[in-house]
Amino acid sequence: MKILSFLCLTFILTGCIGTSKDIKKAETLLIQFQCINVESAQIPHSSITSYYEQSLYSSKQKASSYIDSYKHGEKLFEISLHEVVEQQYAIYKEACQSLGGVTKNTD
Repeated sequence: MKILSFLCLTFILTGCIGTSKDIKKAETLLIQFQCINVESAQIPHSSITSYYEQSLYSSKQKASSYIDSYKHGEKLFEISLHEVVEQQYAIYKEACQSLGGVTKNTD
């Protein structure tokens, strides 16, 4: 019985460590969600610019929300958290570039 308890505890702690690393990796990526050189007051407003502005906001909010959910023990997706945040970052980066901005990253 003690061996079974030990194995269960080991499995749970290993999962927590993996999840913790995944959360840290996702949080590091979230810091890169910065769109530089975009002045919304200077952008001519159209349905396209509104779409990209909304994409900037929603992709960053989703990534942040996903990270918070994982911190509270909710696993929302089959893929790892950092992969989900990478997908949101790709949307964010495309929207930023479409508005004439640049993202602050090192890739």
